[in-house]
Amino acid sequence: MASVVALDGSSYRKPGVRMLIAEDGTMTGAVSGGCVEKEVIFQAASVFKTQQSKMMTYDGRYRLGCEGILYISLEPLTITTDLHNTIQQQFKARSPLYIKSYYRKTIEEAPLGLQTYISLDKKNWLSLSSSSANHNNPKELAEFEQTLAPLFQVFIFGAEHDSVQLCLLCSFMGWEVIVNAPPNDPRELKDFPGASQLLHLNPEEIKPLKIDANAAVILMNHNYAKDFNFLIHLMDHAPCYIGILGSRKRRIKLLNELIEIKPEVSYEWVDRIHGPAGLDIAAITPQEIANAIISEILVVTRKHKKAAQSLSLI
Repeated sequence: MASVVALDGSSYRKPGVRMLIAEDGTMTGAVSGGCVEKEVIFQAASVFKTQQSKMMTYDGRYRLGCEGILYISLEPLTITTDLHNTIQQQFKARSPLYIKSYYRKTIEEAPLGLQTYISLDKKNWLSLSSSSANHNNPKELAEFEQTLAPLFQVFIFGAEHDSVQLCLLCSFMGWEVIVNAPPNDPRELKDFPGASQLLHLNPEEIKPLKIDANAAVILMNHNYAKDFNFLIHLMDHAPCYIGILGSRKRRIKLLNELIEIKPEVSYEWVDRIHGPAGLDIAAITPQEIANAIISEILVVTRKHKKAAQSLSLI
């Protein structure tokens, strides 16, 4: 496992990004835009041979457009069946995973303790180099901590052509996509590329769904009554973002009726509603509209308060 644990200056990716390397050179994930990976694979050869962790640096000042130095930890990875099952249970429960890596900003002979641990509760730490909880930090090592939130989910209520495009693009983002089609819709999961689940629920049946703060909801049934009915029943959930397709006039009408029927609704919950869904990027096609919606979700989840504009103007 290669982990970026520190950075001096600027770089395409930041500390906390990781990638897995198999002995045949197969990679999962990345630690840069593609320029550093060849060097990582080259450096990893000795880790496979010795089964000993090591540090490597990559100075982008002389090779890239980035003006920084990456400090990358390379370590043998051992995932036992028990540890794998434990991690999967944590993912299924949509609970955070805590990671702690010990490192040193030098490529000299690696000291003992140069490795990564994970924890489910910040109390008991398990080594990714073995299944034991032998958490021990030599004083000469620096420490990098991060919290991995549950996988971001997108719930799409609607199954028209534009829903298919949004589903596909959201899956490219690495998000878990759940599509809800009308109960009488004959289509199957294979008809929604990128979706992990296809549901056929009426609005009153969505209460058992777990839609938490690490999830976005997009209502795109192309039917005002359906969207409004789903919105009413979404009040039992707490997504960070609710996007509704349609005009501003449609949104105002919808919110007025919502407050009239549910006067107890909080301002905080109403503020999560965005309609028309998406940033103003002059989108026309379903793919462009999907791009606009994804962009707005990122602005909301990253708490980016500035108005979207060209990076060249910032």
